[in-house]
Amino acid sequence: MRPAILITAGDPFGIGPEVTVKALKAPAVRRACLPAVTGDAAALRRAGWTPGLCPLLPSGAAVPAPRRPGPTEAGGRASLEAVLTAAGLVKDGLFAALVTAPVSKEAWAMAGAPAPAHTDLFRLLEKREPLMLFSRGRINAALVTEHVPVKDLGRRVTKSLVLEKARLFDSALRALGIAGPRLCLCALNPHAGDGGVIGREEIEVLRPALKELAGSGVRAEGPLPSDAAWAAHLAGKSDGILCLYHDQALVPLKTAPVKAPPVHWTWGLPFIRTSPAHGTAFDIAGRGKADASGMEAAILFAARLAAGGRS
Repeated sequence: MRPAILITAGDPFGIGPEVTVKALKAPAVRRACLPAVTGDAAALRRAGWTPGLCPLLPSGAAVPAPRRPGPTEAGGRASLEAVLTAAGLVKDGLFAALVTAPVSKEAWAMAGAPAPAHTDLFRLLEKREPLMLFSRGRINAALVTEHVPVKDLGRRVTKSLVLEKARLFDSALRALGIAGPRLCLCALNPHAGDGGVIGREEIEVLRPALKELAGSGVRAEGPLPSDAAWAAHLAGKSDGILCLYHDQALVPLKTAPVKAPPVHWTWGLPFIRTSPAHGTAFDIAGRGKADASGMEAAILFAARLAAGGRS
């Protein structure tokens, strides 16, 4: 039986409504799941939604269009309300998974959101530490820290956090059907610290974490310099690469010679959640130019997880 999946349309003035509607029309999506969508109804209608496409659960009052492209308080409030509504419905068991179209962090800040973005909001609501992952073909990359300034990384990368994220990563890969997954942990410093000459995080934090992981049955090697870790992962020598900060994962992931679009997903929540790995693209919104392949991939990935009965 096809799983029921709820999709939030994202910021009403970004490309979210457009890529949502385009993805919903894809034959592969129609075969894989029973979709429904929530968000600003007017924006979805402008993007081509019709009652025959899927159920629409309107979220809040209609939002007036801005004079020029960009983040707005109204758009932030509308997209935030849709996410809060959708998360409640998925947690109540009415849907098997949640797929979120892009929102604007600036717009959420304007609207007084309690958290800057989706993952942060779910962490706050569920009072648990989730794992941010990205999958693209055979690539599986996860983050120890997310949207953290580079200057704060030495303080934020702790042994306990590395352990928690690695264990979540291990379980996430098992949910994809990978038995006994092999992880590779990236180093924080150039040349993995060069024996402490360029930093001691590898000696004092990362290696002790790896030793403890080995004792608990999680297979992980490293810490390797990020170029070596990525080269090994792309060569198939690991099933997942655990990166310590945002760009350590996202730059190689998005520039890798892989045709499949990347999918962003969150693991460790009481529900399945995926999204496309791109932003609101206010500059092309409403022009019919947006590429919906990332949104389609996110929906299919959610359907795959839901069909496996794992969250």
